[in-house]
Amino acid sequence: MSIAIEAIVDRLGGPEAAARLTGVSTEAVRKWRQAGAVPSRHWAAVAAATGLTMDELRGDTPMPNSDIPPGATAALVLADGAVFWGRGFGAHTGATPPVGEICFNTGMTGYQETLTDPSYAGQIITFTFPHIGNVGTNLEDIEAASIAARGVVVKQDVGEPSNYRSTQHLDAWLRARGIAGISGVDTRALTARIRDGGPPTGVIVYPADGRFDLAVSRAQAEAWPGLEGMDLAKEVTCAQSYSWDETTWAWSTGFGKQTDPKRHVVAMDFGAKWNILRCLAAAGCRVTVVPANASPDDIFRHKPDGVFLSNGPGDPAATGEYAVATIQAVLAKGIPVFGICLGHQLLALALGGRTFKLERGHRGANQPVKDLTTGKVEITSQNHGFAVDLSTLPASVTPTHVSLFDGSNEGLACPERNAFSVQYHPEASPGPSDSHYLFHRFVEMMDRRA
Repeated sequence: MSIAIEAIVDRLGGPEAAARLTGVSTEAVRKWRQAGAVPSRHWAAVAAATGLTMDELRGDTPMPNSDIPPGATAALVLADGAVFWGRGFGAHTGATPPVGEICFNTGMTGYQETLTDPSYAGQIITFTFPHIGNVGTNLEDIEAASIAARGVVVKQDVGEPSNYRSTQHLDAWLRARGIAGISGVDTRALTARIRDGGPPTGVIVYPADGRFDLAVSRAQAEAWPGLEGMDLAKEVTCAQSYSWDETTWAWSTGFGKQTDPKRHVVAMDFGAKWNILRCLAAAGCRVTVVPANASPDDIFRHKPDGVFLSNGPGDPAATGEYAVATIQAVLAKGIPVFGICLGHQLLALALGGRTFKLERGHRGANQPVKDLTTGKVEITSQNHGFAVDLSTLPASVTPTHVSLFDGSNEGLACPERNAFSVQYHPEASPGPSDSHYLFHRFVEMMDRRA
């Protein structure tokens, strides 16, 4: 190490200040001084707190370019040291490359909708289907104004698109939005790794100058804290309230407009997909969208017939620290409530339950869910890494849907509170319309109360 450990601790203001500024314990700082070095998992935090470079902390030389496999221009570096080489596309990465939880999505279509789903904030998406980019991109197949996902991993190189709706190559579309991708990766091996060991943390490195430093990249991955305890809804929610009247897309006419709404819904935006709002409008609702941290008064002043709890990213328990009290206030008034995905988990928390992190998560289409009230099986689209612990819910809450993959909860209802929710995404239409009845059920609930 080119800078002595005592000099680093002094620069931070002493052992206690060093621990506080870098987010580690004083015992960890003691071990630094004992070993005479900062471990790699703490490099990123120390560099941020001191202004030192990674080279100054690491004290050795970057990996020589001769060690890079022929043709490789990018790498996916995991926190455990595994490296997947490939070819970069989209935006080049700089000194702070995208780091996040590596997840996989099994959908064979809809990659543009997946990439713009705010629920993927904090994650790098591995597509198991090899032909990503084959239909290009367009201005309609998006779920938010920006991309919340931190990177993209695919098997085959992104070729020229072939679709009459395409307006831009996926590579150019990602590059314009500052998102890096890597192709040529053995996604089967990476998916098996996630299946067997859970989602790892990783970094996509796609340097413009072709120079790699794997030790630094690994340290950046190690330093990332993970999704548990992380409130990401605040990063993707709207800044202020707005109205929504656009309805679902039709082949010949495109998106429609709701001109004669019968009910008024206030949607709490924890990372809402636009197509959910379209489905609400298509079901006959005027929709007012409010930020995730909206207070009960912020909601009640709109005099809603119903309140919708949207999907979103991160740990529901972290978002629930401010959202649960608002949801409980809505439930206390008997206003009908409908939740999807993160909204389902937040409703469970508001009803007295708890959530937990799944070992692998559910992400992709063609996921079978059984409706326990009818016995029917719905083919669903899903994207979640946390789930509701049914054993923690009170007797007044009834499970309504169950995953046929792993038996986890996929829906609940609390009739005495006029509330219900599902873990999956009924608006995504993998069935294609197996689950659209849920929006009409919500409207019927509002009609009964009226």
